[in-house]
Amino acid sequence: MSRVSVTYENHIAHVRMIRADKMNAVDQDMITALIAAGEEVAASDARVVIVSGEGKAFCAGIDISGLSGMIGKDPAELLMPRTHGEGTTNQWQEVAMIWARLEIPVIAAVHGVCFGAGMQIALGADIRISAPDAQFAVMEMKWGIVPDMGGMVLLPKLVRSDVLRRLTYTAQPIEAAQAERWGLVTEIADDPLAAAQELAETIAGKSPSAIRAAKRLIAIAEIEDEVTVLEAESRLQSELIGKPHQMEVIAATFAKRPAVFK
Repeated sequence: MSRVSVTYENHIAHVRMIRADKMNAVDQDMITALIAAGEEVAASDARVVIVSGEGKAFCAGIDISGLSGMIGKDPAELLMPRTHGEGTTNQWQEVAMIWARLEIPVIAAVHGVCFGAGMQIALGADIRISAPDAQFAVMEMKWGIVPDMGGMVLLPKLVRSDVLRRLTYTAQPIEAAQAERWGLVTEIADDPLAAAQELAETIAGKSPSAIRAAKRLIAIAEIEDEVTVLEAESRLQSELIGKPHQMEVIAATFAKRPAVFK
């Protein structure tokens, strides 16, 4: 794919935006490529995925020059059809939501700028590791529009309402340290890609079925009521105990060796 590369090693998928000459700005080809990459990873045997951008930035946002094709068209006809995500998203929303919907953990390694569309892609990850000098912005208000790529599903799970409003109303970039304090960034690392790789290796060494169950359980816990969460805990646990992956974890622990999952 001309905009994105996907590689696999030791059950770790690495999705790289490779439009470095445009700071990985999102155009139609990038949208198509990112969705295709997410679908490919979902169908693979990967246990964790890293999303990153080549060049000077993670992603500078939407390529405004690429929006000229929308001029003269009814925006509702473009935005309202639910074409992806089993009828829940349009293509722009799917670029971010496909990562949140993956059954395996997603780690975003962020450097440079992470603006607008780029920030919403990063929000689709379970974990965001940032370079110390990275910058983040909900940039849409700069262009007189609102976040519309899944940001309003993902942001409220991470930040307080007042922070959400400040980011959205102002479109002002913030530094990585502030992003970490506000909950947008999980951790800061001098080399976010190396840190993401190390974390991915740790996750890939855990029980694949337990990791997937944990992601499902966390998603339920974030939005459902107490009764539903308690039922989900019991149901998912009952699907893990005594099964081959869990028995291998126990055997490996007692033998003091790495677990090997089939």
